[in-house]
Amino acid sequence: MKTKIKFKIGEFSKINQITVKTLRHYEKIGLIAPCEVDEWTKYRYYDVNQLKKMSNIMYLKRLGFALSEIKDIMDKDGGVPSFEVIEAKLKLCKDEIEHLEVLQKELSELKNSLKQKTKMEKFIIKSLPAIIVARHRSLVNSYQDLFNLCPNVIGPEMERLGCVCSEPGYCYTIDHNKEHKETNIEIEYCEAVTEKKEDSELIQFKDVPAVKKALCFNHYGSYEKFPETWAKIYAFIEDNGYNIVDDPRFCYIDGIWNKNNESEWLTEIQVPIEK
Repeated sequence: MKTKIKFKIGEFSKINQITVKTLRHYEKIGLIAPCEVDEWTKYRYYDVNQLKKMSNIMYLKRLGFALSEIKDIMDKDGGVPSFEVIEAKLKLCKDEIEHLEVLQKELSELKNSLKQKTKMEKFIIKSLPAIIVARHRSLVNSYQDLFNLCPNVIGPEMERLGCVCSEPGYCYTIDHNKEHKETNIEIEYCEAVTEKKEDSELIQFKDVPAVKKALCFNHYGSYEKFPETWAKIYAFIEDNGYNIVDDPRFCYIDGIWNKNNESEWLTEIQVPIEK
């Protein structure tokens, strides 16, 4: 007759490399309980079959299953997760990987921004000269559409009208929306030219007066991070007693059209101010 091997809770914890406290917790939640509890001493004993069960529990835990999920698998599927459960877990893994990739990208941008800290935090106050601009004002579905309009619509129309861009080149956009919009965004694109031409449906010409003082700040990185830059700009304006007197200008110097790395995108924000 075979003598069944029994393990005290301490022995069982040592074999499985988990603490007695963990075993007691597993017992409490109904995941794995001792095969026997001595009526008088209250000693807990586990048997050989439970070694395999404990091994399965630890394996499923390594695969990322929660204890509640493992209990369901043990109760319903005999310790082997179903195909559907595995598929669901794989999808969660994929989603988590994508999330981590986004975090990795943002952390890399933060690292690069810290390297460029002296550039990013340098405020410059300068005057902006009076200019003639060729302007295009329209509604776009997204800010990204602007970078399609410039080479494919605005540029060809300016060329057709015989526009000559001033040297050095200077262009900017103005956001005319009173609140954030996801679509139907009213944008004005202005580019400095040497002289006015005849207005067309797409392009109109106007004189833009000089700006005595403009607070200028270099924004590096994606446009989604503009709120962080605006927080710095407004803090500087408030701390130094300035008032904003006209619409801010966005000068897109480097971007998706010439830089592969988002952290290298450069936008100069020019805010007309006065004391």
